[in-house]
Amino acid sequence: MKSSSIGRKLVMSISGMFLIMFLTLHLAINFTAIISREAYERASHFMSENIFIKMMVPVLALGFIVHIAMGVILTIQNRKARPTDYTVKGKHPKVSWASKNMFALGIIILGLLIIHLNHFWAEIQLQEFLGNAKANPYDLVVATFSNWWNVSVYVIWILAIGFHVSHGFWSMFQSMGLNNDKWLPRLRTIAIIYSYVITTGYIIIPIYFFLGFGQA
Repeated sequence: MKSSSIGRKLVMSISGMFLIMFLTLHLAINFTAIISREAYERASHFMSENIFIKMMVPVLALGFIVHIAMGVILTIQNRKARPTDYTVKGKHPKVSWASKNMFALGIIILGLLIIHLNHFWAEIQLQEFLGNAKANPYDLVVATFSNWWNVSVYVIWILAIGFHVSHGFWSMFQSMGLNNDKWLPRLRTIAIIYSYVITTGYIIIPIYFFLGFGQA
């Protein structure tokens, strides 16, 4: 039982690492929308035409599914065993709010991801796959974030991702064995900095367009 639990944690960590890589790349691509319409359209074209990106999409999708499945299994397992989060050890009594609410944050992220896919993936990639006319990616961003309700939903979603990552980033390394007193504090600091950068970067985009700075 213990070995299977360790295996699940390792799978959870590896899938989480893929998702962190995706978050970073996705932010870099999306942030080009603030530079100019042309930059974002070129970046979007690159994402849709690059063979490596096309190969990575199903891998990332599978990683996300595995991450969710392992999260559910480990949450059930740990609630039966103890009330603390699966990555928090006894020698670290201070437990962050994010670590105690990783499952709830995951549910919020999943629910709002469906909204995000409906706003963008369904209007671009899905339409392209079906052979229909797809929306212009930049115009879609402008239209989506001109609505205050959409902006509010995205800000909540991004904050949930930020809190989730702030704990998940360092805990995935802990699950891989880097849990000594020397590296753990450093990893927690890096995780906090990374989560702030990701959260701030993603939030800037919808607010930028909501305030009307985007090109019509």
